[in-house]
Amino acid sequence: MEFVKCLGHPEEFYNLLRFRIGGQYKLLYKMDQDSLSSGLKTCYKYLHQTSRSFSVVIQALDEELRHAVCIFYLILRALDTLEDDMTISIEKKVPLLHNFHSYLYEPDWRFMESKEKDRQVLEDFPTYCHYVAGLVGIGLSQLFSASELEDPVVGNDLECANSMGLFLQKTNIIRDYLDDHKSGREFWPQEVWSKYVKKLGDFAKPENIDLAVQCMNELITNALRHIPDVITYLSRLRNQSVFNFCAIPQVMAIATLATCYNNQQVFKGVVKIRKGQTVTLMMDATNMPAVKAIIDQYMEEIYHRIPDSDSSSSKTKETISTIRAQNLPSCQLISRSQYSPVYLSFLMLLAALSWQYVSTLSQVTEDYVQTGEH
Repeated sequence: MEFVKCLGHPEEFYNLLRFRIGGQYKLLYKMDQDSLSSGLKTCYKYLHQTSRSFSVVIQALDEELRHAVCIFYLILRALDTLEDDMTISIEKKVPLLHNFHSYLYEPDWRFMESKEKDRQVLEDFPTYCHYVAGLVGIGLSQLFSASELEDPVVGNDLECANSMGLFLQKTNIIRDYLDDHKSGREFWPQEVWSKYVKKLGDFAKPENIDLAVQCMNELITNALRHIPDVITYLSRLRNQSVFNFCAIPQVMAIATLATCYNNQQVFKGVVKIRKGQTVTLMMDATNMPAVKAIIDQYMEEIYHRIPDSDSSSSKTKETISTIRAQNLPSCQLISRSQYSPVYLSFLMLLAALSWQYVSTLSQVTEDYVQTGEH
């Protein structure tokens, strides 16, 4: 099914095919589970259950960082789960958070009182994003520098490291509006949505779709302001595994925002980038010129969809102009493939015809067998 979705995108079709037949092993490290201690096996099991996407990129890190980042991520996810649970009283939650580090040395410690989350209204959006994502970016950056795989400036520039986390968090919050609304969670900043409607849930009503899109466009514009810091941060990285670990989620987020921008579907159903698009980004975003070209491509897509009637249109254009001025190349997206689009189209057509032939042959064989049985 994913191959069918790529029929109009020859490069995506080729990259998806290449990824499926072995390209993934060149990009993503296959960790030897048998060499791990029982404790580390448990950690990676929980990591995979918590986030399959982060599990993949964490395991692709160099050995000096892999286990440290895995444990770091799991601890922060546990803290985030505890902090987000609105059924726990402040009197009980604050001591738990302050003493959480000590529980790491108590193998039998458990917290089993967490319940389903109550409806929550986010009042301080920037602070929330900083604590749940910005600090993750800062902590990881300091790990990269402490390992000496990266220069000290990577861990010392807190603003750029903070922006790396904020950009990913804001993208997820924007994209997940409908799912959060159905689950009784409210993460969009009140200072923004209150300019359009009285309640955040009103955006889910069909009569408010235009206002909903305008609010979303304003939030996307706010998120795009972090891209210059993202470019600065990535340009400083020297280790290939660290670069892949950092760059791949960022280009995924940029592609997601381009898909969401001015798109009513965000308030009607699931919006996500194509699987072939995902694989292409993963395989291309392995060097800085390619990442800059990817950013340039999606900024152009957003720019050409900016509606003049949008209340934040001038700010969006200004933000994209700032990103363009940061030495973004005008070249095409850098591809690792040396095949021309015509050749890729031929391969795509050949694969489609082969699939049709095999399907037809299978149906004829099945009919023949059924006839013989009768």
